[in-house]
Amino acid sequence: MSEKKSSIKEIKAPIASEMKEFESYFRKSMSSKVRLLDIINRYIIKTKGKELRPILVFLSAKLSGEISHSTYTAASLTQLLHTATLIHDDVVDEAYERRSFFSINALWKSKAAVLIGDFLLSKGLLVALENNEYEQLQVVSEAVREMSEGELLQLEKSRKLNITEEVYFEIIYKKTASLIASCTHLGAISAKASEEKCQKLKEFGQNLGIAFQMKDDLFDYEKQGDIGKPVGNDIKEKKLTLPLIHVLSTISNSKKRWATRIVKKYNKDNEKVNELIQFVKENGGIEYTREKMLYYKQKAIDCISDFPDSEAKNALLTLVEYTISRTK
Repeated sequence: MSEKKSSIKEIKAPIASEMKEFESYFRKSMSSKVRLLDIINRYIIKTKGKELRPILVFLSAKLSGEISHSTYTAASLTQLLHTATLIHDDVVDEAYERRSFFSINALWKSKAAVLIGDFLLSKGLLVALENNEYEQLQVVSEAVREMSEGELLQLEKSRKLNITEEVYFEIIYKKTASLIASCTHLGAISAKASEEKCQKLKEFGQNLGIAFQMKDDLFDYEKQGDIGKPVGNDIKEKKLTLPLIHVLSTISNSKKRWATRIVKKYNKDNEKVNELIQFVKENGGIEYTREKMLYYKQKAIDCISDFPDSEAKNALLTLVEYTISRTK
């Protein structure tokens, strides 16, 4: 546990003072005169995660230029929208826990959770507009559109269980990588970096986001321990991820029918789900996914290899390593 904390601390080191200042900036951006909103917002701040997205904004700005007021706006905008999408996700998934805390819909019911998500979404847009950051607004609006499309594409494909590897990568790009790419892109924009640097950092975020999501997908096949979701959760929700998608493309039709039948009919049966998890492990699904994850990790590293060595660059490289070695 201490190793993980020190890793995040190490990543934050070059921007420690900015992250401290960001806390009050972010708190102000969430404020409301409605008492219930204020209570829920305080709970959100208290139960916040590692703040990887603001960290990415600040480090990208520092790597490509100077941190400015525009950087704080970008960090708040992305964190507000990310928080809104998490709250909405918990309502859709009927999840009552997040990061070992009760979710908003568990404590205040789904109606309040949907409304608080909408409130944070609008606050994010207003933060950009009030600071005349129209380019930031466009970048993030495109990411939100991609995220919605990704979730709906996954929903559509899950019904028929016909996800190919190509479609899987489209889904995870849209669902996860698009917002992470917008963080690194906005960091560069806020530092008034050249078009070339902005593009390199956007691509860095895309590849990091894909590796990040693949690591999340691997958690489904690992012992629960310290991870935040139960083993086999994706299978129970009829979500096909790369370990299973790869195995389905390499086995006989009769085995394929057996595997898809478990996902369709027996996805709530722990014994059957564990049987399928074991089958995926034995047929190379985990190794294949890890190889792909390491490929995207290297692609992310290559995107910033031409930037001069600096504390910010080292921190981003540490963050890439952290992404694929984290335990939750």
